[in-house]
Amino acid sequence: MCRGSPGALTRRRRRLSLAPVLALALALLALGPLPEASPRPGTVRVLVQTVRGDMVVEVDTARAPATAANFLRYVDARFYDGARFHRTVRAGSQASQSVPIAVIQASVNATRVPNGFPPIALERTSVTGLRHVDGVVSMARDGPDTATSDFFICIGDQPSLDYGGKRNPDGQGFAAFGRVVKGMAVVRRIHGAPADGERLTPPIVIRSIRRLP
Repeated sequence: MCRGSPGALTRRRRRLSLAPVLALALALLALGPLPEASPRPGTVRVLVQTVRGDMVVEVDTARAPATAANFLRYVDARFYDGARFHRTVRAGSQASQSVPIAVIQASVNATRVPNGFPPIALERTSVTGLRHVDGVVSMARDGPDTATSDFFICIGDQPSLDYGGKRNPDGQGFAAFGRVVKGMAVVRRIHGAPADGERLTPPIVIRSIRRLP
């Protein structure tokens, strides 16, 4: 007994062969946009998982080797597990500053690293060629050569944080060492979270930071 014409059978086979492809496409859409296809040479990617969502940071080990190595030793020691984004700097919270910026800042889990590692020498943007543009990750510091574990992420371009910039009175700038390649929506979500002045209330917990394969 004939169950259909050859043309109908061919169309049915085509639909069946497309089903796995469509399923994969739907799964990828559910995961959201992917980061750039592969890391650039001389970079390492890490996954930052927070209670507000995840982001992928590309760490530039070629152009900022000392700063990148410092950050990655904290990552590998798992000192950022249970850490926090504790600070948001945005319009309305910088009345005392003549040079406003827009960043979020994170610190390690103090219970995991009571002493931490020694401070590192400042890798100036005039040497590395990196700039504090939207999504760039950089080390927080007080004076030059004092950075340890706190890092911040730029929201929008922040040239005043580069070498010669006016945000810091010493004009030495900050040590940029990476950039967010996926998850800037999460960064902006944290930036706009409730805060008392520049202090996030409550802080945004970092579940973990891990190297990606």
